[in-house]
Amino acid sequence: MPDFKHIKFDNKNTEFVKALRKKVNAYFKEKNISKHANFNMVIKTIVMVAIYFVPFGFIISGVVESWWINFIFWSLMGFGMAGIGMCVMHDANHGSYSKNKKVNMILGYFIHLVGGSATNWKLQHNVLHHTYTNVSGIDEDLDSDPMMRFSPDQERKRFHRFQHIYAWFLYSLMTISWAIDKDFSQLVRYKKKGLLSMQKINFSKELIFLICSKVFYYGYVLVLPLVFASTWWSALTGFFIMHFIAGFVLAIVFQCAHVVENTQYPKISESGNLQHNIYAHQLHTTSNFAMKSRFFSWYVGGLNFQVEHHLFPNICHVHYKKISPIVKATAKEYGLPYNNFKTFLGALMCHTRHLKQLGVS
Repeated sequence: MPDFKHIKFDNKNTEFVKALRKKVNAYFKEKNISKHANFNMVIKTIVMVAIYFVPFGFIISGVVESWWINFIFWSLMGFGMAGIGMCVMHDANHGSYSKNKKVNMILGYFIHLVGGSATNWKLQHNVLHHTYTNVSGIDEDLDSDPMMRFSPDQERKRFHRFQHIYAWFLYSLMTISWAIDKDFSQLVRYKKKGLLSMQKINFSKELIFLICSKVFYYGYVLVLPLVFASTWWSALTGFFIMHFIAGFVLAIVFQCAHVVENTQYPKISESGNLQHNIYAHQLHTTSNFAMKSRFFSWYVGGLNFQVEHHLFPNICHVHYKKISPIVKATAKEYGLPYNNFKTFLGALMCHTRHLKQLGVS
């Protein structure tokens, strides 16, 4: 694995970076608005939390005995769980939800309410993925599962020829993997990599906190339904239904942003450098989709504007649609790509074709 601590981006051709920053900053200044959350974002936060916890309240109340209605409640929790991840904790852990660091910290910890780890997520997503996007061996979004080949730089196995078929089942296991074992293995791996020391994180304290958060999570989301729900088997089955839905939704949204035919997989030179500056790197490795779909954009937390998110992760996603014309025009002005698909289905089909191609060559 490359030593990410010594990898350098190209510092040339930074005119695009300066121009884009200037134009985006001017937009917020002219409109006299904050780059952080607005009233609509607060309402969305309340809605997403309600989609998750209101059905949970009905489940543990035991008032609904029908197993299929309880499964509907668990399914709603799955969509709410994904919504909290994409719309609330994502912005908070990027520091873009609020100017107040405590607010970001509290909302960022919502990931623990749905079985994850804020510390691991920040290291994997903010540090590794956002910096070294689509760089095989460093971006762990590419190396998340040995059953999948997401990059042409990864070794191809014979079973990869079928990955475009079985990928969808593996995607549905994403969050349950986090909740059960991945967070622990990640924490140990990040300690060995030196990521924890770089971020001044104490391994022992973080491990204790992680164990406690997992005990709390399983205590309320699994033990309580097993005790108070109408039947124990519907509670256990519903728990997995929730995770299957959340994992599937999260996976397909994120995969369509990077693992598609029109994105690149930059290679590290022998001297340890990447070809582009960090802004141009994001444009070459990222793609938007369904930019005109208002409800879809609302639900996925603006992650269909993934280009804008990777260029400005410190800006709340409610502003991405407005600044996207600025980004697109400036990229065109400097001869840089602005990858996008008209629809989410189009992006999903492209992702499927790309998986199939990576599986055979």
